[in-house]
Amino acid sequence: MSTNLKTFILAMSVVIAACNNPGKHELKPEAGNIGQAVIDHTVTIVVEKAGSAQLDQIKRGITQVAALWNETDGTTADFTTFCLENYQADADSRKKLFETLSRNFEAMWGHSDQISVEFNKALHLDWGPLEPVDLVFASYSPMAHFYDDFFKNKIAFITILNFPFYSLAEKSAIAPALTRLEWAYLRMGDIFISRIPASISQQISKISTESDSYISEYYIRMDQLRNEQDEQLFPSNMSLITHWGLRDEIKANYGKPSGLPRQEIIYQVMQRIIHQDIPAKVINNPDMQWNPYSNMVYTDGTWKAMEREPDTRYRQLLNNFRAHRAADSFHPNYPTYIQRAFDQGLELSMDEVELLFAEALGSPVLKETGALISQRLGRPLRPYDIWYDGFKARSAIPAEKLNATTQKLYQNAAAFEKDMPNLLAKLGYNQERAQYIASKITVEGSRGAGHAWPAQMRSQKSRLRTRIPEGGMDYKGYNIAIHEFGHNVEQTVSLYDVDYYMLRSVPNTAFTEALAFIYQSRDLQLLGMKITNSEATYLSTLDKLWSTCEIMGVAMVDMTVWRWMYNNPDATPEQLRLETIRIAKEVWNKWFEPVFGIADEPILAIYSHMISYPLYLAAYPLGHLIEFQIEQQITGKNLALETDRMFKAGRITPQDWMQLAVNEKLSAQHLLQASAEALKALK
Repeated sequence: MSTNLKTFILAMSVVIAACNNPGKHELKPEAGNIGQAVIDHTVTIVVEKAGSAQLDQIKRGITQVAALWNETDGTTADFTTFCLENYQADADSRKKLFETLSRNFEAMWGHSDQISVEFNKALHLDWGPLEPVDLVFASYSPMAHFYDDFFKNKIAFITILNFPFYSLAEKSAIAPALTRLEWAYLRMGDIFISRIPASISQQISKISTESDSYISEYYIRMDQLRNEQDEQLFPSNMSLITHWGLRDEIKANYGKPSGLPRQEIIYQVMQRIIHQDIPAKVINNPDMQWNPYSNMVYTDGTWKAMEREPDTRYRQLLNNFRAHRAADSFHPNYPTYIQRAFDQGLELSMDEVELLFAEALGSPVLKETGALISQRLGRPLRPYDIWYDGFKARSAIPAEKLNATTQKLYQNAAAFEKDMPNLLAKLGYNQERAQYIASKITVEGSRGAGHAWPAQMRSQKSRLRTRIPEGGMDYKGYNIAIHEFGHNVEQTVSLYDVDYYMLRSVPNTAFTEALAFIYQSRDLQLLGMKITNSEATYLSTLDKLWSTCEIMGVAMVDMTVWRWMYNNPDATPEQLRLETIRIAKEVWNKWFEPVFGIADEPILAIYSHMISYPLYLAAYPLGHLIEFQIEQQITGKNLALETDRMFKAGRITPQDWMQLAVNEKLSAQHLLQASAEALKALK
């Protein structure tokens, strides 16, 4: 056993002894088929073989194996024999086991992911109309039987025994003393902490695919919208996905002579979607004129009321909730999906996240910023001004010029892929490094708004998906592509350049969002467009504050809705719709009514993430806060070198990653202080 590992295990014993409730985060032995007397006996004989210095490690591993061992795995005698034969007391033997597990898990996850990539292409890529069989393939999960198989062949138990689970509190307490190998051991211990039946995993995958398909196909034909004057406000063949496309069109219309009526009609569309009184037949229908103000549809030569969408939006949300809730009893450490999304996924508790968001949303600088926006607009704020885009430097550049530039550069996905080394060079990478990173990313035309799909093994490429209309990539698509490109660069660096496969990736999704935001904010720089506005830095800070607080509000709605669903698991889609609208108004009234002077506004419930990406929304504002702290760290330095240094840290815990990257923990104070300074300077 190495000196470092001895120190680690002894230190962990101290941490555990100091905990007020040392069993709170551990797997409960009563969940399995092994009694406490058998556990104690097994610990005793394994300690006799391995030595008392490893008592904590042995006890923890055996207790956690017992928690998941059932009758199909063997008798109590088989359990004891298994632990005695498979515990690796020698440091070299444990490391060799770790390397074998890492190598084979990488192969398993990588090849399974490749199957998912191929099976989802019809759903994700712009291949034309979907066939029913496409959804069947997309809903198939190659990993559905992973846990069943690996508990059955006992590799899961071998892993647990030698690399047991440590709670977030325990990881954080010991973090300063950990070597990189010990961090990797801890991440190995995070793999088998539950035993979910394949049928439940498959159902989660199926429901996720269905909700993703629902959102991916949810387009509004903007050319078919009519206002109260029966005017067509948008160009022919314009079709926008909800909510991303609708939101971005609101942003794009600031400063335009015809912008306000366009924003108002989009706002009406959003209201209809939220309340689910949108006529079902106008969704993605090029042949139906619709007035979202009167909610009438033009058909058979007259305007008529038509049947509404039957709460499908909220049924999809309930389906996701129920699919994940079905797995709760198989997660002794994280017995609700809320805990799995936050304590396990983000490694920040929901309470901790809400406090961080409340700190920003309750700051007086938000109200002052709202007053400045109202002044710049020359009118009182409207609810959709949560997406005010006038602080951005690009707002001074005509959309036609931006579109013409990007369409000329990127006629198709191949053109963007070919240009990636050049883009990376503009961000500070040398030619060799730029070629290296770009060679591990491929670009594809997306059916939906766009996303980044990471590779899971070091022989595969990450995938950049963005929508590329006929005629080339418009500025909106380009802006999304640069965002996704940031994801892909992070995905490449944190897979290929980390020292251990078990440390690949980042602490949570907020961190990959942070680099995506950093890239996205440099989209004009990458086009060679210089902004000479002397106030640009101050305006950029306020833009970040405003957009961060907007998505914080949306995330607050998402989190509160999930709490309500857990308290009301038998709710109907109609009940969920009414409650979601009530919650959205409640969150708005608490945080945004003081800023906007408008009460009971449900617009925060429009986000599609709530429907197809359960409890993901909190990652975005966290990403904005992380982005701001990183931006302050890299000011005056080489962006490429600094972000490479940070993202090579891999998946350690969030606060430890922040300490390593920027020498302090995650905080909203930097953004708030900088915003206060910006407001003072602009006044």
